[in-house]
Amino acid sequence: MNLNRLNLDWLSFGGLNSEQILVFLLIGGVAGWLAGLITRGSGIGILGNIVAGVLGAIFGGWMFGVLGISIGRGWVGPLVTATVGAVVILLLVDFIRRR
Repeated sequence: MNLNRLNLDWLSFGGLNSEQILVFLLIGGVAGWLAGLITRGSGIGILGNIVAGVLGAIFGGWMFGVLGISIGRGWVGPLVTATVGAVVILLLVDFIRRR
């Protein structure tokens, strides 16, 4: 199988290429794992970590934008933003489950 001939254009959405999507998922996974440690004392599984982190990144980016907060550049800023967003999401999920 020639990997150079693979057409991965279907992975591109919103102007992101496959490498950016992979980094987004990796940061989301780490952020979800950190959020799981902060809110529950342990992670919630690799798929759950990625989902919580990706949703947290989207929510955290929106929330920080509304509040006018800028964390910085590089990978640390998005990781902090995604972690904070994932913590908020996990706390909301726990709140809803308890009701």
